[in-house]
Amino acid sequence: MRRERVIMTHEPQVATTTFAKFEQEHILPIPENKRTGTPWSLFAIWVGLNMMPLAVVTGAVASSGYGLTIGWSILAILVGNVIGAVGAALHASQGPHLGIPQMLQARAQFGFQGGSLFAVIALIMFLGFFASILIVAKDALAVVFPELNGSLVIVVFAVIGVVLCVFGYDLLSKTMVYMSVLIGVTVAVTMALLWMKPEVTAERAEAAFSFEGLFGMLAIGIVWQLAYAPYVSDYTRYLPKQTGPKSAFWSTYLGLVGSSVFVMTLGVLLGAANVASPLAALSDHLGWIGVIALIVFAVTSALINSVELYSAVMNALTVLQSMFKVTVTAGTRVLTTLVCGAVATLVALLGQGDFMTTFESFLSLLLYVLIPWSAINLADYFIVRKGHYVVADLYMRDGGQYGRWNRVGLISYAVGLAAQLPFMVTPLFTGPLAAPLHNLDLAWLVGFAVTAVVYLLLVRFSSTEAADAPEKSRAPLTPPAGTH
Repeated sequence: MRRERVIMTHEPQVATTTFAKFEQEHILPIPENKRTGTPWSLFAIWVGLNMMPLAVVTGAVASSGYGLTIGWSILAILVGNVIGAVGAALHASQGPHLGIPQMLQARAQFGFQGGSLFAVIALIMFLGFFASILIVAKDALAVVFPELNGSLVIVVFAVIGVVLCVFGYDLLSKTMVYMSVLIGVTVAVTMALLWMKPEVTAERAEAAFSFEGLFGMLAIGIVWQLAYAPYVSDYTRYLPKQTGPKSAFWSTYLGLVGSSVFVMTLGVLLGAANVASPLAALSDHLGWIGVIALIVFAVTSALINSVELYSAVMNALTVLQSMFKVTVTAGTRVLTTLVCGAVATLVALLGQGDFMTTFESFLSLLLYVLIPWSAINLADYFIVRKGHYVVADLYMRDGGQYGRWNRVGLISYAVGLAAQLPFMVTPLFTGPLAAPLHNLDLAWLVGFAVTAVVYLLLVRFSSTEAADAPEKSRAPLTPPAGTH
């Protein structure tokens, strides 16, 4: 059977401005001579991405939603983010070595066609986050300018994000460096001033410790970090190979944990000060400084949001290429950016009513569907194959040695999902084992452990090609022929 290679074009990268270059690589492996990323720029991406109102609102869930005291809220946020970021950073360490987008690598664990299922999941996630950020940015601006047309604000902010995404990685990374500094200073100033306000730091009478609140917020912290796992390598692939996995790991880990805990702690204070509208507490307690902070939050969110859209596009292109045999070009990337931006904007316009309830449910579902994928990817990369992949085969229509559908990966994923069901805690469904545990959300822990063990056992004892993959995949890493 003739092995058909995916056709993609790789035009020369042309400078369009003195500040940034227009991206031509899309989902192709990034050649060494075009890997312009640095550990600092990578750190800035993750810091900037967390410095936004959505992270503030997420942190506020601890104090305003679960009713935890400030101390227990911060502890739950700290532990959840510290744990969750380990997984995200381990995924990030794969980027400099393989040079490919994160979810495209799922083809190695699930097959050329099977990997598309997870690219679809990631695509939905990124579009959801893009829409969520638009809504919260609009809400931040509405506190200052209540007469503004909220729908118009959403559209304008969406257009800004789309324009940045059209240019691609180079402009995104440089923008994030400046935004991380600006918003970092803003958060630091507002945080310091709020801590000096007794009416903010004083505990509410109804605030109390609860195991449900503690583990619920811990799970939110974990999923917040795990949500980065499907796209960390979209950016670490731009690091030179000699930079190494350790630099990618620590730049990602420190950037994610430091900024997330910092901004979510701000959210805890605001949620304790104003349960109904945490963002409004900024202007309520800080006056004109709070107003400036809200404006900065809103405007920078429009710029930062382009990162979410960029990864949505990477996954959309992966699906188009594998499921519909679309020839991927720079033009395809631009068109896909416009379509994805339009879809996410429509979601934001339709979902701006009961946002917090929808967002909390969205986070819970994300956790359950991402945990098994993460477990399989990490087990495969670090234990089974030890980082040895034939990148060229990932672009073969028959999947090369990875096949079209890898039943070992797909069965393991299904088992991992099923293992979580009895422990799930969501607004729509509570598992039978969750109630005896006082509604503690332990599904993520059970799901990760069960999925990893099942995958390793199936790889070990299966007579399929998946079991032989570690031995067959030790060929040198080579890009698809004709792409570089």
